[in-house]
Amino acid sequence: MGAYATTGMQMIATRPSIPAYRQILGSTSALSAFGRSICSRTGFAISSKATSAGPLVSSNCKRVVVRAMSQRGAQGLPIDLTGKRAFIAGVADDNGYGWAIAKALAAAGAEILVGTWVPALNIFETSLRRGKFDESRKLPDGSLMEIAKVYPLDAVYDTPEDVPEDVKANKRYAGASNWTVKLLRL
Repeated sequence: MGAYATTGMQMIATRPSIPAYRQILGSTSALSAFGRSICSRTGFAISSKATSAGPLVSSNCKRVVVRAMSQRGAQGLPIDLTGKRAFIAGVADDNGYGWAIAKALAAAGAEILVGTWVPALNIFETSLRRGKFDESRKLPDGSLMEIAKVYPLDAVYDTPEDVPEDVKANKRYAGASNWTVKLLRL
């Protein structure tokens, strides 16, 4: 779980796991105090049988963590990348970190190039072409993020010699070429 700071914040509640509490609060005693605080506000009881080996909050207690949510769209990076090219490896849909990074760089003015895992390449390109990602391509200024080129990429293999024969023969890699790291031509 990460923390993000932007202007114009609202708070929303989510339901993370106990390890997320430990990450936020640091200690078991702070966690217990946090659990008691949440339970007292919600009317639920905390378990008196909580030990360091067991659950720290009873199952009937609502577990919530406050997460920040911006009222406005992301303002983008505070730099101008106009005229620059950005290559982002690992973009295969509009849900991952790669997509978010590409979107932030596009909002800053960069030309976007992406590397997509070879077996996911056709699905990604088809979805992009058909407009499936159009809603999530919207940038803060209202324009759509443009992806200049989509490259096939399997970053597991540096050179063609590193690729096992069964992968080379796999039908999911058929038709794609130059998809190892060293053969990628940007």
